[in-house]
Amino acid sequence: MKAVSYKRTKFACYSAYFTMSSVFCWPPLLFVTFHNMYGISPTLQGTLVLINFCTQLAIDLIFTFFSKKFNTKLVVRIMPLITALGLFVYALIPMFFPNVAYLGMVIGTVIFSVAAGLSEVLLSPIIAAIPSKNPQREMSLLHALYGIGVVSIVAIGTVLLRIFGTQNWTYLTLFFACLPIITAVWFMISPFPEMGGEVSQAQMVKNTKRRTVGLALCVACIFFGACAENAMTNWISSFMETALGVDKTLGDILGLALFATLLASTRMIYAKFGKKIMPVLLFGMIGSVICYLVAGLSPSAIPAFIACVLTGVSVAMLWPGSLIMMEENMPSLGVAAYALMAAGGDLGSSFAPQLVGIIVDKVSAFASKTDLTTQLGMAAEQIGLKAGMLVCAIFPLIGVVVVLVLMRFFKTKKTEDNL
Repeated sequence: MKAVSYKRTKFACYSAYFTMSSVFCWPPLLFVTFHNMYGISPTLQGTLVLINFCTQLAIDLIFTFFSKKFNTKLVVRIMPLITALGLFVYALIPMFFPNVAYLGMVIGTVIFSVAAGLSEVLLSPIIAAIPSKNPQREMSLLHALYGIGVVSIVAIGTVLLRIFGTQNWTYLTLFFACLPIITAVWFMISPFPEMGGEVSQAQMVKNTKRRTVGLALCVACIFFGACAENAMTNWISSFMETALGVDKTLGDILGLALFATLLASTRMIYAKFGKKIMPVLLFGMIGSVICYLVAGLSPSAIPAFIACVLTGVSVAMLWPGSLIMMEENMPSLGVAAYALMAAGGDLGSSFAPQLVGIIVDKVSAFASKTDLTTQLGMAAEQIGLKAGMLVCAIFPLIGVVVVLVLMRFFKTKKTEDNL
């Protein structure tokens, strides 16, 4: 009997991850535009990010507890169409009803965030279930496609915004909404592997406690890693433009795009050469702490700029690396475990950017009412953004502790029965 080829399936998963980047990086590119055109404050902008990831979190939790109730193949096939629908709504309501632009953004965000949540839950276990000589490579490559997508969206979007003007952002959003439709076609013609992968009942009962502790630690790791990654992803454009005084086009291309390029390149390098994920996670957390501290404390724009960009290297493997670590040390957990990991990642991805938005507003308001702007020689919002960067250093700092605990936990586990 001829073996089933999953090449089209892999391509469809990679394409889905690539197009999903538009959901994450396109709205933050427009934060300044939203503020200028519609008067949307940084807190409300951060709330869009919060809505995005909270919706994904809800999807993650639903699949954590009810994964067996869904037709996985059908859900995956319609997932890109939901992404397209959300982006259409995101653009059309502000286009035709500018007085309720924020409401349209909220509705569109909820819709495409459902698809993003499904992507996080289902694409990784699909890739993990496909037979491969090097599953680490496939998982790392999958997540590298997100970074490549960010670079592409930022580069294309920035150039088009410069050519056609930021006031035409809705038309560009409609253009990006067409991309997931191509992915949907690929999924329609692709076979799917079995993703059962459950351990025996006897083994599950025997090791329930240790598996639960191990999974909880992995969820904590991906949470703090997601905080470190997405705080910078969502605010680097505004930070470059407002806090560092970098031209928007230059900031987006040399800032966010270069950040994403380094993120994707690091994941691809690990896909080709990487073998031990634990040290990579540890150095990634430590590097993130250093980058955030430099970005927040440096009085010069150049070191802060470099630190923001280099964060892409530090955070690159924190999310996919947490999944690889879980799969290596606790195999055969099933879709529910991936859903729970996605929930942890999405919780971190929603919490950190929203916290930055709140800090920017509060610190900016405080600075404008005091002589702090004169003392530091910076505008109030510049001070707020730098304060946000400093607070974000706390997340990877806690992440360092979590990784050290995980290293000891799984080292101890290897001396006992397999989990």
